[in-house]
Amino acid sequence: MPESNQQLETHQDFVPYQPAEGEEYMNDDQLAHFRQLLLNWKQELMEEVDRTVQHLKEDASNFADPADRATQEEEFSLELRTRDRERKLIKKINETLEKIDEGDYGFCDACGIDIGIRRLEARPTATLCVDCKSLAEIKEKQIGG
Repeated sequence: MPESNQQLETHQDFVPYQPAEGEEYMNDDQLAHFRQLLLNWKQELMEEVDRTVQHLKEDASNFADPADRATQEEEFSLELRTRDRERKLIKKINETLEKIDEGDYGFCDACGIDIGIRRLEARPTATLCVDCKSLAEIKEKQIGG
């Protein structure tokens, strides 16, 4: 499943944070909001991994027909690649939860300014503000990486 679809599914019960006027950025309420968002996302990813393991165990068959066997192997390969991406995402979620614990969450790693609540709600694991991310993408295109 593509990451964008996974993210949409992850946020089914999502309620946007509504900051009060003059509210301090990344206060306890905001941090609690993002911690819960990340924990929910991680839980859903882990449940998907469990479903995949169960599916692979239940549906593994030794087809006599080489075409059927190849189709099943390709399906399993795709599922495993998706799960590998999700495993990396779970690692990134854990790193982000550590940033919350350390009081470093919500600030750009490159320039130190606020990343912003709405950007973090769209991508809770973001480490760069929009400007620095755009600059990084431009540099990446120029280098060809």
